Amino acid sequence: MDGDNIRHGLIRDLGFTEADRIENIRRVAEVARLMVDAGLIVIVSFISPYREEREAVRDKFDRGDFFEIFIDTPLDICEQRDVKGLYAKARAGALKNFTGIDSPYEPPLNPDVHITTKGQSPEAAVEKICAAIF
Repeated sequence: MDGDNIRHGLIRDLGFTEADRIENIRRVAEVARLMVDAGLIVIVSFISPYREEREAVRDKFDRGDFFEIFIDTPLDICEQRDVKGLYAKARAGALKNFTGIDSPYEPPLNPDVHITTKGQSPEAAVEKICAAIF
């Protein structure tokens, strides 16, 4: 599940306020849980800025059915990789409540997998994730 794709339908009525972000994650978690209950392996690629919400999502799943994977990328690298120009819009004030710019991000304290993208290849990151969940 990709955040950009989900924004076209399931969460199109939500913006980037704190309340909207919380509701965004709640809806996505409910859909993911339904998919897991149906026997699917689900990868949810979202910025989930608040620890409390991530813990609430974890609580919706049976033990072993949820893995928090922290893709730890410095803000300057995120901005360099931003093909949509969202960080530039946020820095210019055209996009409000943008994570890392004018909205906080609370890094996980104990993620199941911690991937540091600076100095680690995508292939090595995938190997680390697969080793942790399979």
